Amino acid sequence: MDTASETVLVERLREGDASALEALMERYASRIFRIARGIARTDADAEEVVQDGFEGRAQLSTWIHRVATNAALLKRRGKRVQVEVSLEENLPTFLDDGHREGPRPYLLADWSRTPEAELLDGEARAVLSRAIDQLPESYRAVLILRDVEELSNEETARILDESVSTIKSRLHRARMALREQLTRHLAPTLH
Repeated sequence: MDTASETVLVERLREGDASALEALMERYASRIFRIARGIARTDADAEEVVQDGFEGRAQLSTWIHRVATNAALLKRRGKRVQVEVSLEENLPTFLDDGHREGPRPYLLADWSRTPEAELLDGEARAVLSRAIDQLPESYRAVLILRDVEELSNEETARILDESVSTIKSRLHRARMALREQLTRHLAPTLH
């Protein structure tokens, strides 16, 4: 859907045309659900975000990402039952001489020849999902918007109301934390 047709739909929505809302929902509901599910981590919360997410605004696609992200973050903040782990606990550690600290399999883990399908099958997928769940919400939101939704750093910065440099830093640290979790889990099988 191009910007012109979105603008027409938004205008029709403002005029009370229910079919415009249906067209917008059809276009964006799955994307909103995917973003909300990635951040809020439950289907029920994501469905609630989708239901609450529509009203007429300019630049609809950016607004939709912002609404879904913010609503999911708010939903998540209200549910502190699930414990997030400090990002620092999931990052690799280094010795004073700059070498990586840890058991030999961690040091020698070579991901370059590991097929993506192997990494994302079964147990590794569960490890990855748990690692994403444990990321602090500001890192998880950046990871979802950049790596799942494939938005640019600039779009992600606008949606989260952060600087581009903050987005780049959080994305790098989130990816490092995920890689570390997978390395800890899969290192014995990688050498």
